[in-house]
Amino acid sequence: MTSTIDGGAPPLLDAEGARRAYELDRKHVFHSWSAQDLLDPMVISAASGSHVWDGDGKKYLDFSSQLVNTNIGHQHPAVVSAIAAQAAKLCTIAPSYVNDARSEAARLIAERTPGELDRIFFTNGGADANEHAVRMARLHTGRQKVLSAYRSYHGGTQLAVNLTGDPRRWSNDSASTGTVHFFPPYLYRTAFHSTTESEESSRALEHLEQLIAYEGPATIAAIILESIPGTAGIYLPPPGYLQGVRELCNRYGIVLIADEVMSGFGRTGKWFAVEHFDVVPDLLTFAKGVNSGYVPMGGVAISPEIAATFGTRVYPGGLTYSGHPLAAAAAVATINAMEDEGMVEHAAELGRSVIGPALAGFAERHASVGEVRGTGVFWAIELVRDRATREPLAPYGGSSGEMNQLLAACKSRGLLPFANFNRIHVVPPCNTSVADTETGLGILDEVLEIADGLVG
Repeated sequence: MTSTIDGGAPPLLDAEGARRAYELDRKHVFHSWSAQDLLDPMVISAASGSHVWDGDGKKYLDFSSQLVNTNIGHQHPAVVSAIAAQAAKLCTIAPSYVNDARSEAARLIAERTPGELDRIFFTNGGADANEHAVRMARLHTGRQKVLSAYRSYHGGTQLAVNLTGDPRRWSNDSASTGTVHFFPPYLYRTAFHSTTESEESSRALEHLEQLIAYEGPATIAAIILESIPGTAGIYLPPPGYLQGVRELCNRYGIVLIADEVMSGFGRTGKWFAVEHFDVVPDLLTFAKGVNSGYVPMGGVAISPEIAATFGTRVYPGGLTYSGHPLAAAAAVATINAMEDEGMVEHAAELGRSVIGPALAGFAERHASVGEVRGTGVFWAIELVRDRATREPLAPYGGSSGEMNQLLAACKSRGLLPFANFNRIHVVPPCNTSVADTETGLGILDEVLEIADGLVG
């Protein structure tokens, strides 16, 4: 049941097909992070490049990259072809056997990770990548505690959600996973009464070192940090902070885990966000952009020292679909396409010359904009009721009528936004054209006029 519409759209579900998909979804599909009876989900009929089409055939510019994972856009022909070719050759094989797609994917990833992180353990996604990174750190150090930041997200599995430092943890917090939270630097909403980035960095590091001392350095296996936090607000760590965390980890024998699940593979204008800060972690976790989400995949890049721990000692962990051939083939094609088409450089230039200047203009013109921040194609617009008090347009951990109105205004204008609490994130695919990026920013400019009227 497909049809086509004008404007170069891919084949779309017809009205009957869209209606049936919706009805079956509401009858049988249990959605994540949702009250099931309150849902009215959009039908996505087709996607191509930086656009998607809904069940009525309406076209949207995808400024969300879905869950900030379609880094190369939708239906990239090289990746679609690679998946099809791999399916014709070898759909699946157990992870204990060598397959060429997995081997090549590991090589390509290892070539791009910082330092000597050249051993790759493949997982099914980001949450279990973080779970396995913590397991490796605990076994390597013989310690149990893991420190993670408030205003963070590390995944929805039991340990990963307890590592998480946002309200999604609360209902799942067992207080038995050995996780301890600390305040990260976030100058706009500083916990340290700082007035400059330098103060925020030094005070946040002092706080973290005090926490390490109070918890007992010999009990702490790892510190896990998003190199640049994603859904928590895309707040970049100030100069010196990640270097300071690296030094603390070195001093106390703590493993540093960089969570690059959202920020990796070109999103920030570099292959990995940690490269902006000249820091090499002991473990680096990835997922999402590694193959643009075309087939589920994640992983852990491992330092030589930690890999050596399991040279003659069994690593007690694994997954049936680790390095799945279809996912690995998609990763190979994705990385090669990003390299061949200069997508990482393009993302950096979009941030530098298009998105950054436009958002700076928003901050000057719109009373509802408290702060804008980001890099590459990884930006956040923080919306406030009052610039002086910085009262957010939606409460921490929730939404508001005003935010819902703004998101509806985006969609009515053909823009698919990404939002969390009081923020709209600007996170298009890395290869979005300048023209499409400017179109999306123009829509956001119009919507912020509505926001200004709401905050009066």
